[in-house]
Amino acid sequence: MADNPIDVPSKHDLFGVNISAVGYNEALDCVIRAAKQRRPLITTHLAVHGLIEGCRDPEYGAILNAFDIVAPDGQPVRHALNLIHKVNLRSNCSGPELMVRICRRAVDEGIGIYLYGATKDVVEALRRNLTAQFPGLNIVCAEPSVFRDLSEQEKDDFAQRVNHSGAGIVFIGLGCPLQERFVYSIRGKLQAVQICVGAAFDFLSGNKKAAPPWMMRWSLGWAFRLSQEPRRLLRRYLVTNTIFLWKLTIHLLGFRRRRTKP
Repeated sequence: MADNPIDVPSKHDLFGVNISAVGYNEALDCVIRAAKQRRPLITTHLAVHGLIEGCRDPEYGAILNAFDIVAPDGQPVRHALNLIHKVNLRSNCSGPELMVRICRRAVDEGIGIYLYGATKDVVEALRRNLTAQFPGLNIVCAEPSVFRDLSEQEKDDFAQRVNHSGAGIVFIGLGCPLQERFVYSIRGKLQAVQICVGAAFDFLSGNKKAAPPWMMRWSLGWAFRLSQEPRRLLRRYLVTNTIFLWKLTIHLLGFRRRRTKP
């Protein structure tokens, strides 16, 4: 019997970057179905920072638009999708939460997991935490990042390790935009789903604290992260959040003017 096709969620343009109108359940089903069929689906999660980087950098924007799923990681991105495209998403689709849900399903489906990113200590702590939380989870490898661009030979070697491991899902935790560039560059080499989850490695390993649920619901996850790492994130958030709000305001004002024009 032929494999069933993987129907990925529809995408909608946000300032030049195509964002998937997808929630947790739909994203989870797509990932698990592709993993069981050993199809090379590539997915990522974008908060405001990643979205604006894609708007400002045409090359990076084109890479993002080539992904099968670009989930709205942050609540502001979800709100923008709802306001502009009326997709009625009831929640965002964050990398850490989807990673947890995928691991839970991977136990039931017998799907092997490959972890790639962060430091050796962080990725090993992540392995321990995930196997403790999900008994029976098959983590075939936990490989730290080398914190530099890989040569083509190194990319081939990485793909060979993944394919020989039997993993159906590879979680990539290199941070935006490095992880998306890396995944795009090896997209045809792996027989597995690649999922960019960014800070999920830090949060789920216990290396960093995640924002409380109430802050996430009120679109304040960025504020919590800023309070934890002000020196690293202050300039980023000042720039990208301001650009995001400006673009959204201009778009909505322009839309209203078009609707009210005689």
